Amino acid sequence: MDTDDIAPPPRPGDPIALLARQDLDPFSLAELDGRIALLKAEIARVEAHKQRAVHHRASAEALFRR
Repeated sequence: MDTDDIAPPPRPGDPIALLARQDLDPFSLAELDGRIALLKAEIARVEAHKQRAVHHRASAEALFRR
């Protein structure tokens, strides 16, 4: 098993941990669809930020390798 795949435990009050524990039963189908759309948009935002961080790190490593 690769230790990079293990997520650190959530911090107290972590919004993602709170979101994952939230009861979904009270939501209507439209509300669930809206929630899914928002979560997909957040995933795209986080992935874009991660890509920028990867490129920034690669640029810094290339600079210091010279």
